[in-house]
Amino acid sequence: MTHQNNTRKEILRVFLAVPLIIVGITHFTHADQFVRIVPPQLPNPVALVYISGFFEILGGIGLLIPLVSVLAAWGIIALFIAVFPANINQAINSIPIDGIPDYPLLYWFRLPFQIPLIAWAWWYTKKPELQPGADEVITQVAQNLTTLNSFEPIDKTETIS
Repeated sequence: MTHQNNTRKEILRVFLAVPLIIVGITHFTHADQFVRIVPPQLPNPVALVYISGFFEILGGIGLLIPLVSVLAAWGIIALFIAVFPANINQAINSIPIDGIPDYPLLYWFRLPFQIPLIAWAWWYTKKPELQPGADEVITQVAQNLTTLNSFEPIDKTETIS
């Protein structure tokens, strides 16, 4: 990957992570807005909104931390899939959310938009060894493993006098 492509990828990482964090926070500050779009078949909508908000924040932060960014990206993919039923419910029932224009067509447009969002997160699961900070993480893990392997096993048959 060229330096220019890597720089672009890292800028786009921030453009994915920051909105996730912000929207995740709004799951706590405006939970009632998100509760309205949870499908009625699902139990405890308030808890589901808080859980999804928590994982949105966690995923956004994790995406910015080299050691966990690949795992965070997979979590974001799972999150986008998990909240999809709420998006479908919003589109089918034209449920408005404060702060988002109340155009039913917009709710329907949002549905296929999940695919590029999933692809965007998936991009950060590829070649984790080339991600920023990976060299330092790999070096640190290798040093820790070397240190662990340098300890001699304790001979339990010896007695302490």
